[in-house]
Amino acid sequence: MVSTSVCALALMTAPALAAENDRATVSVLHAVPGLTVDVFANGDELLPDFRPGTLSAPQSLPAGSYDLKVFRDGEGPRGTPAVQKKIDVPAGANATVVAHLSADGKPQLDAFVNDTAKVPAGKARLTVRHVAAAPPVDVRAAGTPVFKDLANPREASADVAPGTLKADVVLAGTDTVALGPADLKLEEGTSTVVYAWGSAADKNLALKVQSLKDLHSAPSGVHAGFGPDSGNDSRTWPGFAAGAALLGLAGVVAVRRSAARGRA
Repeated sequence: MVSTSVCALALMTAPALAAENDRATVSVLHAVPGLTVDVFANGDELLPDFRPGTLSAPQSLPAGSYDLKVFRDGEGPRGTPAVQKKIDVPAGANATVVAHLSADGKPQLDAFVNDTAKVPAGKARLTVRHVAAAPPVDVRAAGTPVFKDLANPREASADVAPGTLKADVVLAGTDTVALGPADLKLEEGTSTVVYAWGSAADKNLALKVQSLKDLHSAPSGVHAGFGPDSGNDSRTWPGFAAGAALLGLAGVVAVRRSAARGRA
């Protein structure tokens, strides 16, 4: 994956000089277990009471520069932000910004560029992103590893046959289950992004699902999606709830651009 200095935390306030047709699409996942936060951009409150496990709806925003401040709930805007960054948002990007724990449990921010290329006819795209405080993992389908040795904060992707996939996440090279098993519904012409988040040590690992729709490469493709609404569809695999403490969002924001299909 190629890193750049781009991304944003659900930015809805536009820079004054941004061209109307110079836009990007940004979603935000709060994947740090613990306290609720408030997100400010250019001095305006954008995401009040933003709770762990929440995936925001995609926002279309003009390209430009944004001053981001993230406060513990109720402490802004006059308090000291847990993190403050000036972020450049490029035109044409479709990105998901993730506040999450590093492999060693430190809060950080990363952004992933979503692959919006057309999905081959008769296929569905599956991407898995490791954003949990946990060692490298293997992602299995029906007990067979599909993505191997996936480390935080990397991702892996493949175009697969549509259908219901019984999947689980195990510690790399072992049969020790960290998450699942659970059923993933993969529909033709969609890109399904699964985020593994939380903390293995605190036993609150969970997953969130994001769906990118209308990526059919042929008119005969079946209209796909996880629900009647457009944009992101997020859900948690059963049996895993978020918890633990949010020490503050920190670190350098980095957009991890993947090659076609988002290969790690």
